[in-house]
Amino acid sequence: MLLIRSSLRRPFSVGQRLVFLAGVGALLFGAARVGGAQEPEAKPFTAYSNSARTLRDSLVALARAQIGTPYKRGGETPGRGFDCSGLVQYVMEALSFELPRTARLQARSGVAVQRDTSQLLPGDLLTFAKTKKSAVSHVGIYVGDGRFVHASSVAGRVIESPVQRPVSPLIKSWRGARRLLVGEPDSVAVPAKER
Repeated sequence: MLLIRSSLRRPFSVGQRLVFLAGVGALLFGAARVGGAQEPEAKPFTAYSNSARTLRDSLVALARAQIGTPYKRGGETPGRGFDCSGLVQYVMEALSFELPRTARLQARSGVAVQRDTSQLLPGDLLTFAKTKKSAVSHVGIYVGDGRFVHASSVAGRVIESPVQRPVSPLIKSWRGARRLLVGEPDSVAVPAKER
């Protein structure tokens, strides 16, 4: 017990807390099974996967709750408005994910995942740029079903849009996706050569 208490002095990230709690649960579950009737073998990390799904649902709900908030360059709060990276930072920090402030830096957070809506999970960050070769200049939060929430300077507010949109001078090109909640059984990381 002393070892556990000494390690808890330093705050854990959300992901570390989930892994720790899943490990403790597995130990307790295993101890409860010893000497008792044998139950069917549970899938490894089931508790972690369920917790991760709940966390993703919370990210989506919080992002959607900001829809309609006015766009404001440099905005970081619902009361003063959001720009794209301010919205993402606000939603993620509400659930203990620390992110840098700008879209360009947020595009380096977490791990890269395939730019394919069938591989995305709710809560993944989507990155956009003016062209396929220019630097990332826009970011949003994937909410499922091929849609994402973002603070749009064109619309003048936080909106929900389809990821696959028609080409237009006002619409930035989808550059990639980043996963902050990693280590899940259903996570699909992009090989380094494809990043």
